[in-house]
Amino acid sequence: MNRQTLLEMLQQQGVTRRGFLKYCTALTSLMALPPSMVSAVAEALETARRPSVIWLSFQECTGCTESLTRSYSPTIEGLIFDHISLDYHHTLQAASGTAAELAREQAMHENKGKYLVVVDGSIPLDNPGFSTIAGISNVAMLKETVANAVAVIAVGTCAAYGGLPHAAPNPTGAVSVSDLVPDKPLINVPGCPPVPSVITGVLAHFLTFGAIPELDELGRPKVFYGQSIHDRCYRRSFYDKGLFAESFDDEGAKKGWCLYRLGCKGPMTYNACATLKWNQETSWPVESGHGCLGCSEPNFWDAGSFYKALSIPDGDYARAAGYAVAAGVGIGAVAGLLNKNTKANAVAKHSSVSVDDFAVNKNNNNEGA
Repeated sequence: MNRQTLLEMLQQQGVTRRGFLKYCTALTSLMALPPSMVSAVAEALETARRPSVIWLSFQECTGCTESLTRSYSPTIEGLIFDHISLDYHHTLQAASGTAAELAREQAMHENKGKYLVVVDGSIPLDNPGFSTIAGISNVAMLKETVANAVAVIAVGTCAAYGGLPHAAPNPTGAVSVSDLVPDKPLINVPGCPPVPSVITGVLAHFLTFGAIPELDELGRPKVFYGQSIHDRCYRRSFYDKGLFAESFDDEGAKKGWCLYRLGCKGPMTYNACATLKWNQETSWPVESGHGCLGCSEPNFWDAGSFYKALSIPDGDYARAAGYAVAAGVGIGAVAGLLNKNTKANAVAKHSSVSVDDFAVNKNNNNEGA
């Protein structure tokens, strides 16, 4: 468990001062900090020591780890060997059985009060036997491991909100990490799975500043979850003009028109997919022609069909458009708020929302735009 500073490790690998500053510039950009912060990031990393990280996987599909291994800024190799000391991870560790659990216990003992705990997957409460590791229930392992942690990061929608295991009728009694860890600094990084760079960016932020980033009301880092998919989407201009694809293969879809009539949940989903994307910024679902599923929001599995519009009634939209223009507020912002209310009602009733119920009149759209 080498605790050298990051700068010392990079120097041993032949990285020059110039290369180190370029590295710090990339990290600063990833964390959406202004260029003026590059020197502060460099100064912090010069003396920062790699924190021990214990990664716990409970009721999950390994999708979050798969996402992590596709990170490129920082890369997974750089994250593990330069940024952090990943001392326990079911999928990535070489050890198994008794040796694996010994590594977790050793990391907890040697770094008491200083290590980070990353959790992916929900935790079953109805019966501890639904999910165990080395004969230890998820509940017991979580509580034991976080007891002396400095902070906890819930990676993925399952860990952040309960996710798919929590979907009705929730047969295992699945709960989120926050339901069981009320007394530790906690960062939610939802998504099914989260954007790779968001996972590594949160870890890099903690390493750089020794503190958790500014969070929203759901415990998500504002730097990544501060804007809706709708507000960042390149199809937004078509939404404002009332130009919508009516099927996945019509002329509108081919021209890149807005997908909200086909079920896109972008107006009420907050995430950085549209800007960070996947596979080295190659693409993301909406760019590939599929609407946003809203996977970084609570209870998205129970919020109605993925392929039925969850949007704004005609009357509400026209009225909201008038208020928005009078107040100088963007129509899209008002639309997002109304969408959130619509979704909340659907979740509460476990009901689906049809296109007929929530179709926006294109004429109203054009007039408002």
